[in-house]
Amino acid sequence: MPAPNRPFSRRAVLKGAGCSMALPWLESVNAFGDTPGASDFPKRFGVVFFGCGIHEDHWSASGEGADMVLSKTLEPLEALKSKINVVDGLYVPELVGQGIHPGQTGSILSGAPITKGALVHSGISIDQVIARETGQDSPQQSVVLACDQPMTGYHETNFSLAYSSYISWQTPESPVPLEVYPSLAWDNLFDNRGSLLNLSVLDRVKDRAQDLSAKIGAADRHKLDEFLTSVRDVEKRVEMARAVKSDADDAAKASNTPALMMERPASGLPEDLREHTKLMCDIIAIAFQTNKTKVATLITTRDLSAMYYPFLDVKEGHHAASHNNNSDGYERIARFHLSQYAYLAQKLENMKEGDGTVLDNSCLMFLSNMWIGRKHDNTRLPLVLAGGLGGALKTGRTLNYVGQPDEKRRLQSLYLSLMDRYGVKLDQFGETSNRLEGI
Repeated sequence: MPAPNRPFSRRAVLKGAGCSMALPWLESVNAFGDTPGASDFPKRFGVVFFGCGIHEDHWSASGEGADMVLSKTLEPLEALKSKINVVDGLYVPELVGQGIHPGQTGSILSGAPITKGALVHSGISIDQVIARETGQDSPQQSVVLACDQPMTGYHETNFSLAYSSYISWQTPESPVPLEVYPSLAWDNLFDNRGSLLNLSVLDRVKDRAQDLSAKIGAADRHKLDEFLTSVRDVEKRVEMARAVKSDADDAAKASNTPALMMERPASGLPEDLREHTKLMCDIIAIAFQTNKTKVATLITTRDLSAMYYPFLDVKEGHHAASHNNNSDGYERIARFHLSQYAYLAQKLENMKEGDGTVLDNSCLMFLSNMWIGRKHDNTRLPLVLAGGLGGALKTGRTLNYVGQPDEKRRLQSLYLSLMDRYGVKLDQFGETSNRLEGI
């Protein structure tokens, strides 16, 4: 194959029946090109959000790299210690003292002041700023997913419950609509509609895949087969979720009630949160690997969530359990959500890209809106970054800003520093113009 003129034209693309799918990096495709450097690969950005905070006694990290010591809740990241930064002590001052829950969440990804009453006003979130800059050559600028239905109405503090339901905002007045159904997220990714809903994505590109397989080396054929098998595995699970949603839609029509307004599993959402979160993480991983998008957010459980965890032996719903956040049960809840983030990060780490991995070329952030749920304390926030952005972000560190002057521990300062690394140079974000020291 001839050498490319542009860095990412070297990635093979399968097309067929309205579907296009960029493949993982194949050495055979680049046989006559220069050895790719980190700058040849796209930089992805992702956020995994978990509402109501953590168990503060089990969230800590110390040391560097392989010698990093992770606390109980952070143990799921043990295998990725060299690829993460555990950041402590940052906060959003504009969300402190505004009242509990929605007033602590409304601009968690922008740091803009929010307003009470009927008209919501937040700020354009970091994911959408990066998406606008980097998403022009991707089929979707961003993917915005959740495992919890959004709420409507108002909190007792007179803040809209939209602030508790959404973290991604496309304008100060408009959150990005989020997708809670895995089947619809998958269909949006691969443009499945009409008769194509009954046709496998892989069947649509089968001829191109077979033609490519005949032209590449044995090692790349194995990589191609492995990739296609992983896509088909996710697709099968999506098809099961689609069947459940279809049954729910029929029942909802019969009762003249929108399916999404019903409690799960009647709503058609996966009853088991473990399967739901894992499937959403798999969809994001494939979206990053196939260059369908470079930006994604996932709410595994929103603020004020009523999610139940029978598989963790916790009887209370999520929000109620957070009021006893220093219990063993709530620690298990926090560790479960952190483990879903770790699962996604490990998926990206297993996706080879040149001499590195998709995770190496990404920044994946885990974040909550509180530190201590029983006190509704958001004066410091639990935060982890995974991935090195193609070498632009040093990893394997514990960064502690506790005790620093308030102006030096703004979360918006971290966002400015990260956006710099995506080529987004802003004079100010939210209410700050300072970059985060030490990042």
